[in-house]
Amino acid sequence: MLAAAFDAFLLDLDGVVYVGEAPTIGAPSALRRLRRMGKEIRFLTNNPTGTDVIVKRLNALDIEAHEAEVITSGTVTALFLAEHNVGSAWILGQTSLKKTLQSRGVSPLSGPPCDAIVAGWDDGITLGNIREAATVIRKGALFVATNEDRTYPDPQGPLAAVGTLVEALIAASGQRPLSMGKPQSPMFDLALKNLKAGKHKTLMIGDTPEIDILGAHRAGIQAVLMGEAPAFPHCGDFRNPDGRISSLSDLFNPGISVKKWDLPSYQWPERVEAGVAAVVLDDDGNVLLMRRSDNGLWGIPSGHVEPTETVKAAVIREIREETGLETEIERLVGIYSDPRSQVITYPDHRIRHFITTCFLCHPCGGTLQSCGPETLDTAFFPTEALPEPMMTMHPRWLADALAQVKEPFIR
Repeated sequence: MLAAAFDAFLLDLDGVVYVGEAPTIGAPSALRRLRRMGKEIRFLTNNPTGTDVIVKRLNALDIEAHEAEVITSGTVTALFLAEHNVGSAWILGQTSLKKTLQSRGVSPLSGPPCDAIVAGWDDGITLGNIREAATVIRKGALFVATNEDRTYPDPQGPLAAVGTLVEALIAASGQRPLSMGKPQSPMFDLALKNLKAGKHKTLMIGDTPEIDILGAHRAGIQAVLMGEAPAFPHCGDFRNPDGRISSLSDLFNPGISVKKWDLPSYQWPERVEAGVAAVVLDDDGNVLLMRRSDNGLWGIPSGHVEPTETVKAAVIREIREETGLETEIERLVGIYSDPRSQVITYPDHRIRHFITTCFLCHPCGGTLQSCGPETLDTAFFPTEALPEPMMTMHPRWLADALAQVKEPFIR
């Protein structure tokens, strides 16, 4: 049974331990039984309220809890700001969040000037507050979100949560926040830091695949889903649980087990995008390479497919924009989708999984440009003397283009 297989249990609150003002079925007795077995328990919640408030709420439901066992997104936010020497923050949140930040030496403010904008939750926030806060973010203030949950469960149905405020600030400021709550890593890092059990003996229990399960898997922790949320089609999807339970009482069911979770070498991408790449060879067999302005690495011309654009049109456009050359396509080299090489993390922390169509091309006009908005340098190189450092997957694409095969590669 799961209760015996693991030494530590991380529990989401809303939807797992309680819903509204009532505990979930069997939760108080299941948690008491875990404690009698000597198990470590941590309550992880994206609710940015104070830990004392959470403890009182749990105690009122006949559930033992201590402040040291409760990790809220407010706690993680306060620690982050203190560690990064943020002196003052405009708190778009309730009094309990302001007290939490103040306890870590961060001065909570109700408007600018400030070092940071912190998005929590307060029913009194107005469109005017959002407009002014977005302006402060545009001027350089650090943008931090306690979490990005768009809704939370309630007996009357899903209700708007912090994520709705965060989305409004993103839309108004054009900036994405540093997010502290699940499924991001800071909350799980803090939980694991204070546990005696190792991560392989720790189990996360949540009710939301995109938040609880994804966050645990990102941290290398096994995770079970409580509830009936549907599975995602691909077995390797980080959001798919390692097991399912109907209630916390199922932790003691000998017929329920979990599969092992092995954290892949790549990060979880936020979206899948179509990309193109081109191996451009001149008459002497030299390959066209460019040094990218976003990361300083050498690589073959590559980029995105725009809406309504064909992959052929996209690759010719990308070559022209990045190098100044006009080209013609000779043949398809291959289609590449393996996440081990195709999940890309950008300097601004965006993570994308590219499905890249690569073509073999030759120049037919234009003038080679040495630099531009996307390019620091361009040149033709002998294929046996490539410059360093190179984009990780580009030598593979070049080798495939030079291979004497009739059919395109699918990797």
